[in-house]
Amino acid sequence: MASQASAAELTLHPGTWAARAPDKPAVILGDSGGIVTYAELEATANRLSRLFRSIGLRAGDHVAFCLENRAEYLPILWGAHYAGLYYTAISSRLTADELGYIIEDSGSRAFLTSPSRADQVAKLGDRLDRLDLRLSVGGDVPGFESFEKAIASQSSEPLEDPTEGLPMLYSSGTTGRPKGVKPPMPQAPLGTGEALTQLIGGLFGANDSSVYLSPAPLYHAAPLRYCTQFLRLGGTVVVMEHFDAEEALRLIEKYRVTHSQWVPTMFVRMLKLPEDVRRRFDVSSLTHAIHAAAPCPIPVKEQMIEWWGPILHEYYAGTEGNGFVYCNSEMWLAHRGTVGKAVLSEVHIVDDEGHEVPTGQEGGVYFAGSGVQEFEYHNDPAKTAAARLANGWSTLGDIGRLDEDGFLYLTDRKANMIISGGVNIYPQEAENVLTMHPKVQDVAVIGVPNEDFGEEVKAVVQPVDLAEAGSDLERELIAFCREHLADVKCPRSIDFRAELPRHPTGKLYKRLLKDEYWKGHSSRIL
Repeated sequence: MASQASAAELTLHPGTWAARAPDKPAVILGDSGGIVTYAELEATANRLSRLFRSIGLRAGDHVAFCLENRAEYLPILWGAHYAGLYYTAISSRLTADELGYIIEDSGSRAFLTSPSRADQVAKLGDRLDRLDLRLSVGGDVPGFESFEKAIASQSSEPLEDPTEGLPMLYSSGTTGRPKGVKPPMPQAPLGTGEALTQLIGGLFGANDSSVYLSPAPLYHAAPLRYCTQFLRLGGTVVVMEHFDAEEALRLIEKYRVTHSQWVPTMFVRMLKLPEDVRRRFDVSSLTHAIHAAAPCPIPVKEQMIEWWGPILHEYYAGTEGNGFVYCNSEMWLAHRGTVGKAVLSEVHIVDDEGHEVPTGQEGGVYFAGSGVQEFEYHNDPAKTAAARLANGWSTLGDIGRLDEDGFLYLTDRKANMIISGGVNIYPQEAENVLTMHPKVQDVAVIGVPNEDFGEEVKAVVQPVDLAEAGSDLERELIAFCREHLADVKCPRSIDFRAELPRHPTGKLYKRLLKDEYWKGHSSRIL
């Protein structure tokens, strides 16, 4: 085990640890037990960064990859990072059309995938012809070059001028298409680190003795970014190929995991395990159980603190990086229901005119201050502008309130976003698809309460012929939606109405529908 060292003493990238402790596990795969050492990670990343440079990619250019959680995932990420590139990790659950759109919209010049995505890729046809490089990882994909053979011809020595790269991740779009969140490229030497590096090291005590469990798909923003930071700091990352509640507990015990990150749905699944199963595993090595991505129901968090102790740490932030709100267990127990207090930024609650409201009153949640990161929505200046006030304050689109101690409570989502099991879903995408079905006159997609996932997607449909409303049409519409969108974005159920509540101008009063389903809940989000 490498000795502990402060971030300030180090060049913050895996190459430092490959030199200090080459045989130390950088990545461990939970299901198979496969290990990627720091030396192996560094060699793969260096070879790939050189391959990117050899085809003419330079700092600020763009690449994308769509992969399941696998041994090569994080080395590939670092290969793009070392070359100073923007890299987009694409959800493996998207349809071919969604996948093709992101590759094209991002301006990616290289794309990496695996045989598990071959069916999706095959449907892209000539949409991939403009790419300079297509690589298949771990097996054959028609029209793709072998990743392993391609990098084997490259040197494993670092680039002469490695620079910091950045992820450009896509979130669902309110207008029906995902938008890339594009931070400014730092144009800094590799190893400079990020604000998040210092935050994770300082706030959560991460260092080269840490073992971090990542139970979620790596294409999500938080798993991707946190795995990156723990590898900067020399820790070991344990990656679950697929989440399973009991398996997560087993891995914590087996690898003496010190840090982990969850979404509330995972807490629910673990709490529903039989008591004897929950008590079977020793989780005492955990010092920090971090959670985010969705509000955690108060009873769930209370039970987790009772089970694991006061080691839960919550934060509220976005891919945009424009602010960070945090609370530990003690802070939360004194302010039950809060998502925390501002760190490295300020939080302001404003009305629809952009004026601050009194303490305790609901309004739009905006970030300001020196810790706020600049960002833009790629190819969407209108959305970029809509996220900011004239004074520069920026928002993720949520509604909330501050208490007298400055703790933030989220109460709603201005942009109608649904968070189901930690996944952000914008209903406009499903609405755009269902509207085109010949049996649909009008449609509204909303989030409704779900005990396990916090929210689930529901469609409320006005059919062309009300006599056809029923289970057969419900199944037909759900299947139609899944032909065009990832299943997570599609409704799990459909209710039918003779008419939807619209103003004579055509504006849909979605709030009236949502209020029906959330009746009896103190907040309009779980």
